[in-house]
Amino acid sequence: MTLKEWINKWDFNSLKLCTGFLDAELVFNAADEKAAWEMYVELLTRIATQPLEDNTGNEQAALESIYSLFSVTRGILKDNGRSCIQFSKIAIIVLNQVIRPFTAKWHILSIQKAFDSPVQCQAFRSELKDLQNELRKYTSMLSGIAQVEDLTSM
Repeated sequence: MTLKEWINKWDFNSLKLCTGFLDAELVFNAADEKAAWEMYVELLTRIATQPLEDNTGNEQAALESIYSLFSVTRGILKDNGRSCIQFSKIAIIVLNQVIRPFTAKWHILSIQKAFDSPVQCQAFRSELKDLQNELRKYTSMLSGIAQVEDLTSM
């Protein structure tokens, strides 16, 4: 299976990759499975995939939790070394194309006190829901790599 086929299998069509990269053969090894499991657990237990109901939680805390996925992913990549190259390809793309645009936008807005505005808080929550939908696709994909039951929709 190629990376393109794998990504399409999980309906993760928003990712943009160069053609040669997409056609690379995809084989997951034990290190990929371990790294995917670690990331899967992190995502399933965070606001990244869990609902933030109206009138609950805190937008700044939610943003910080999403932002912390950068250090979490880096830690997983470092801990598992070069052996988890297939996981790395997917994880880095998700960080840079899915998570980074959200955190970059909302980081600057939070500095500008956007979370003092109910309208901005509502906009954040709406965009967070969109991001959560994308990250749920990622967690489903990770369960496939890790070869574990997908608990994403629980």
